[in-house]
Amino acid sequence: MAIRVVRLGSPRTPGEGLRVGTVRRPPRGVPKSEHASRDFYDVWLPDLSPSEGLVKEAQQAEDERAWRQFVRRYRAEMKRPEAARLLDLLAALSRQTNLAVGCYCEDEARCHRSVLRELLREHGAELA
Repeated sequence: MAIRVVRLGSPRTPGEGLRVGTVRRPPRGVPKSEHASRDFYDVWLPDLSPSEGLVKEAQQAEDERAWRQFVRRYRAEMKRPEAARLLDLLAALSRQTNLAVGCYCEDEARCHRSVLRELLREHGAELA
């Protein structure tokens, strides 16, 4: 059992399990009833996405220094009790079932999901 970190909208892999969208906003132009069938997500969990201001900061991070600042600020947001409890929950679930978490960004290296992967590992998640 494990968590996969995926790009939302990409084809699902066999055995992936429940797909959780850790994004601030639902996909544009996609009816809610089609989120799962179009490989976006089964469940939307925006509480694990960066705040709206941080999303803009990440999108504008043009150099390594700006990206590191985003990472520090996102990690600080994920230390909030509500977010930490959700990370603990996903980590515990990863030891019982397969699931996936993700975001829309093409490049994981410049996406919050790269940090989310590290945070899940730090919370004891089994990662695929």
